[in-house]
Amino acid sequence: DCALLVQFQEFKRRAYLESSYIKMDRQGSMPAENCRFAIPKKGRLYEKVTAMLKGAGIDFRREARLDVALCVGMPITLVFLPAADIAKYVGEGNVDIGITGWDIVQESMVEVERVMDLGFGKCKLCVQAPVKDNITDVSSLAGGRIVTSFPDLTKQFFGKFDEEKGVKTSVNFVSGSVEAACSLGLADAVVDLVETGTTMRAAGLEVVHEILETEAILISNPKSEHQDIVEMLKRRISGYITAQKFVMIMYNVSNVLLDKACAITPGKRSPTVTTLDDGEYKAVSSLVLRKEVSAKMDELHQIGATDILCIELTNSLM
Repeated sequence: DCALLVQFQEFKRRAYLESSYIKMDRQGSMPAENCRFAIPKKGRLYEKVTAMLKGAGIDFRREARLDVALCVGMPITLVFLPAADIAKYVGEGNVDIGITGWDIVQESMVEVERVMDLGFGKCKLCVQAPVKDNITDVSSLAGGRIVTSFPDLTKQFFGKFDEEKGVKTSVNFVSGSVEAACSLGLADAVVDLVETGTTMRAAGLEVVHEILETEAILISNPKSEHQDIVEMLKRRISGYITAQKFVMIMYNVSNVLLDKACAITPGKRSPTVTTLDDGEYKAVSSLVLRKEVSAKMDELHQIGATDILCIELTNSLM
């Protein structure tokens, strides 16, 4: 039954992509030579990805009820897909690059290039069991019933315990509300993603074992003919991420206090130091982590720095 469900979902996945391509091909607006870039079509991941692309200067126009869009002034076609399908599309060469979770890549069992980590969507794939069962050894669940949205990773994880104990763990696939399976009597444990743990605790579950850590990543097909675009996207996205993490701090400081000041603001590589006209002071500019900027400004003021400014970054190229 699980295999039939997976096959049916694969059929729907391919039909969905083909229908989007056909619609846009009929309009004559999807150049065949474009690099195809898959991004999540909805949810929090969609919002974060589209904000990141905008910040990286990748603009697009998306027609209503169409899950394919052209980037403005760039040979890139965006394809909006369920995040759970993106790794397969990239691995099979239907699209050249994509953004999805590392957990999805691992579950899809496809060969892709992990271009870069994006720093958001962080969570952990964990074996979870009812708190009342007080399970401390994950191997004790081998041979039992496990419900998950990650059947391949789950089978792979429990496979070693099954072999050691001579049992077979029953792994059943569900597409959502995994955490309810134990309370409904459908499972002895579940394998699901944990971000804050709020949903898990509300369902009366606790983490028994962590399988892997995941976050949103940029992936590419190793055989893609658009490696130049992959590298350009990596540069731009990396610059945007840097601009989100850092701010520019600028201040004046006397020559005798310069070393102390630079120790407070060493920058990513080193601070930029310029001599003022009076010869007794230096103007210093340096990148500082956004979360540390207020504390750094206080420290600079305490040692005698003046004219301290904090400047927001919209983008960068390192």
